[in-house]
Amino acid sequence: MRALSAFVALGLAAAGVATLTIAPASAAPGPVVISQVYGGGGNSGAPLANDFVELFNRSSAPVAVDGWSVQYASATGSGHFAANVAPLSGTLAPGQYYLVQLAPGSNPGPALPTPDATATIAVSAGAGKLALVRSATGLACNGTPTSCTAQQTAQIADLVGFGNATFFEGTAAAPGLSNTTAALRKTHGCADTDDNAADLESGSPAPRNTASPAAPCDGGQEPTPTPTPTPSPTPTGEPCDTAATHQIAGVQGAGEASPLAGQTVRVEGVVTGDFQKSTELSGFFLQDATPDADPKTSEGLFAFARDTVKDVKVGDRVLVTGKVTEFNGWTELSPVTAIDVCGTGTIPSQQYRLPRADGTTFEPVENMLVTFDEPLTVSEHFNLGRFGEVTVSSEGRLYQPTDRPGVDAALDARRTLLIDDGSTRENPATIPYTSPRVVRTGDTAFGVTGVLGYGFGSYRLQPTKPISFLRTNPRLPRPLPVGGNVKVASLNTLNWFTTLGSRGATTAEEQRRQLDKLVATLHGLDADVVGLMEVENNGQTALQALVDALNAKVGAGTYAALTHPFPGTDLIHVAMIYKPARVAPVGAALSSEDPVFSRPPLIQTFRRAGGGQPFTMIVNHFKSKGSCPPSGPDADQGDGQSCWNPLRVKQAGAVLGVISSLDLPNPLVLGDLNAYGEEDPIDTLQTGGLTSVTKRFVPAPFRYSYLFGGLAGELDHALVGKQLLKRVTGATIWHVNSDEPRILDYNTEFNPPGLYQPDAFRSSDHDPLVIGLSLPGGKG
Repeated sequence: MRALSAFVALGLAAAGVATLTIAPASAAPGPVVISQVYGGGGNSGAPLANDFVELFNRSSAPVAVDGWSVQYASATGSGHFAANVAPLSGTLAPGQYYLVQLAPGSNPGPALPTPDATATIAVSAGAGKLALVRSATGLACNGTPTSCTAQQTAQIADLVGFGNATFFEGTAAAPGLSNTTAALRKTHGCADTDDNAADLESGSPAPRNTASPAAPCDGGQEPTPTPTPTPSPTPTGEPCDTAATHQIAGVQGAGEASPLAGQTVRVEGVVTGDFQKSTELSGFFLQDATPDADPKTSEGLFAFARDTVKDVKVGDRVLVTGKVTEFNGWTELSPVTAIDVCGTGTIPSQQYRLPRADGTTFEPVENMLVTFDEPLTVSEHFNLGRFGEVTVSSEGRLYQPTDRPGVDAALDARRTLLIDDGSTRENPATIPYTSPRVVRTGDTAFGVTGVLGYGFGSYRLQPTKPISFLRTNPRLPRPLPVGGNVKVASLNTLNWFTTLGSRGATTAEEQRRQLDKLVATLHGLDADVVGLMEVENNGQTALQALVDALNAKVGAGTYAALTHPFPGTDLIHVAMIYKPARVAPVGAALSSEDPVFSRPPLIQTFRRAGGGQPFTMIVNHFKSKGSCPPSGPDADQGDGQSCWNPLRVKQAGAVLGVISSLDLPNPLVLGDLNAYGEEDPIDTLQTGGLTSVTKRFVPAPFRYSYLFGGLAGELDHALVGKQLLKRVTGATIWHVNSDEPRILDYNTEFNPPGLYQPDAFRSSDHDPLVIGLSLPGGKG
């Protein structure tokens, strides 16, 4: 399998079908494929008792599937993959099969060979969708009617849709099956042209497991391309005497697709980017030294030809013969049948500036050598560790459109550029852009130069010169001062669990690393009261473990934990810790039993130690924007607020009701509200008489606490009543998490060991916020 597109091609929506497209470069997924699917097990006339899925390692190297899963969704229904997940474990040798036994039918029959994994998923005998996912977390999508996001699709290592399935690879689904037939991948599992209809055929089920004889593919995961039957130009003398049949510009054409797709051509150009190794893009870029006069036509091409075909280097003048292919939107030559090096040449890079003009794409410079002289700001690094990708933008960082006024989403899209690493390696041991320091969002690069390829549904720059990111967004060792005599804070702990293997750490080592980072964060905050989110809901166990570790760092008895009177039934709950020497609780901790809250708020009134004016902390964690329902008012309405927005509005209203009904003095509502600054839940709280202290005290460029999809915004808020607002001396957001790549967190899977530090940076995915209060009375 060459590489998995990062999104579903929506262009076929008119036909009611979504396809999962495959691209030949960039961050290639693992080489394990679904080699056999059978859903008729135990049905009438079935030759076997159970449904099953068979996997196969097409590559020339072992592949670990620990933490992966097989996930199933019905062919046309609204159910998500997440409803049917079969976890996997183990390592597949080259050419080895792996058998996943699924649900039995009602009729007894012959048993399967010894399975390598088991699950109770019942697969339809005739049609369905099966995804091989590089995660054990269920995908809350099904391709259609619920499209998979870029992040979800990036988890899919292989997809098989069969029968009338509405989600599949390529042009059509695999054939419909029956009680007696399975879908089998051709050439004993090696065939993979990224088209389910072409790669799989129906036949009698023949399950194989890891004990079955291995059947390695010739040459590893990439099958040898079949030469095109179209006659190629035949040299009459020396190879270099055979002239080009077309200019590159003529191959590219003035539109999105080549007018010569499917034809065999011979073109001449100079190599501008050499990525021929199997761990790279398996090809090279060439560009015409004599461009045409049409600005709409690109002068560059990508030749899908490894160094085993013929090794070239940058600066070689080459004549290349190959078939023009539109490989999921990328114009390239594949297969290449001849490469002749006929001298040397030089191609100057074309200067390019962002943002692109309205209504334009990078198509006119696809496959060309370009330079961006302007400063480009890092705006996303989600796939830095996994695929070596960083997204940059002109004119500074990008913000969520619903977080603040004046954000133009279309303009922001034209400001962005995806920088890749010219590699197909996944989770490499050496990660680009991490030396001499790990890149952060807000850092800046100048003179970015490379060739502009395409893949995963995006144009992507493959650098031909090293990129240096300047630390224009330096780390702060502690939050900016907020003044006052009482300091309060909010922190989402990102699933602090003492139960291993649940939502947080999976091993004792990871748990220790996570705890060290959380303690470093709380130590740096040095707040008198801290509201916490995503703490395991197991009584006081997880919370007290955190307090004990913190006190071991800062001094015995420095912090104490409140007990939540009604923590709810969710796996996580909100919590609160405080310094008894600085503040004293007034009355018992309170909450709300309103069923609108799945994670009920924690409410506590405090005074400064020794007395004085009280204030009331109301810690919240509103409903998240994930796991969207397929329809109804809580479904995503396309207004930028994502799903469950009406529920979050109700939760905001319920918080106001609690404040009013309990007559809470000087309320301070804070926590992860899962709503950006200009969304309805925040408007509800502000209309109800509360004021955002971060909007009041934090400058707009620094007012963000979360990064999603390359867009920064504030999901974590602090809002105060009218009287308490007079006592607020300042507020700040400590950017220790959202700006930092996830490769720095506590996890040991795939994160290079040398990058971990027991400090506050990337202790969570949300930034903590701090508020200063000047309260009369008390002491200290």
